Amino acid sequence: MIFSLTEFPLRNKTVLVRVDYNVPLKNNKVTDNTKIKASLLTLRYLLQKECQIVLATHLGRPQGKVVSKLTTTPLIKELKKLLPKKTKITKLSDCVGEKIKKRITKGKSKEIFMLENLRFHKEEKANSSAFAYSLASLADFYINDAFAVSHRQHASVDAITKFIPAAQGFLLRKEINHLSKVLKPKKPLVWIIGGIKKDKLTTIKQLAKKADHILIGSGFVNLIKKSTKKIILPLDLNQEKDIGPKTITLFQSHLKKAKTIVWNGPLGQFEKPPFAVGSKKIARFISRLKATTIIGGGETSEMIHQFKLAHKMTWVSTGGGASLSFLTGKKLSAIKALEKNYKKFKKKIT
Repeated sequence: MIFSLTEFPLRNKTVLVRVDYNVPLKNNKVTDNTKIKASLLTLRYLLQKECQIVLATHLGRPQGKVVSKLTTTPLIKELKKLLPKKTKITKLSDCVGEKIKKRITKGKSKEIFMLENLRFHKEEKANSSAFAYSLASLADFYINDAFAVSHRQHASVDAITKFIPAAQGFLLRKEINHLSKVLKPKKPLVWIIGGIKKDKLTTIKQLAKKADHILIGSGFVNLIKKSTKKIILPLDLNQEKDIGPKTITLFQSHLKKAKTIVWNGPLGQFEKPPFAVGSKKIARFISRLKATTIIGGGETSEMIHQFKLAHKMTWVSTGGGASLSFLTGKKLSAIKALEKNYKKFKKKIT
């Protein structure tokens, strides 16, 4: 069991929400606000309850040091565009400490505080209990709405649940509900695996136990030596940066029979128009099918939004590595932490 957001007595309380606003930036401006928009359902609910909201996120990979170009300041301007005009959003200079705690204590109902980048502190990735306690002391309740990092044992999604009543946010619940359908899918089940991360090789072997077919993108051609009954390799490539026309036709022949399709990783370098052809044609093809279509997060999500096809898919996940871990049957560490939290605090929540 996990606490639901609606079970907590939230009115006029201070709530720490772990979001995933690890979004792309260019010239200090957000270039893709998909992840920020995904958190709005939870934020609006908390504003209706007249809560003070403390937002915690990481941004980039600062390796435990303060990196000015990875400050959370640009996120505020984007968030203001998406929330009611009267919403007050205050940027804080750090994410822990007495100064930060005092400022939040002086806050008003429906005020949002944006903490500084969690990963400016090496204790975040180290899953430090002391750091987690400092975060927990900022609020009455904790909400995990950051599915994309829920496979990590980091302080803001794992250790923090030892100290404060914790619930899943609406986005996290949606992710779990939609992705759970793939664990017991309607067959045939076809996976599309692209990208270039070598650690997916182990995943492919696991998927082969359940999938009817696994269609492999251009990034893995040199790592997987030959096609099998289940694993389908490209027939042709465009400079090894995209799948060619014969492969597109081959992949479509398998996809049209599928009842469930899961896609994780682009089939080529979609950022460059000449090498986006294969991914775009496959995306358009599956968008017209009646199958359940689940798009893994990360670059795959970015790609589908770029093609303006997200609304035609059953679910577009916000988490790349997290969705892949979940779909291969692994229990995410942050989900386990929420389950332990429920057992610890269930008698204290009325």
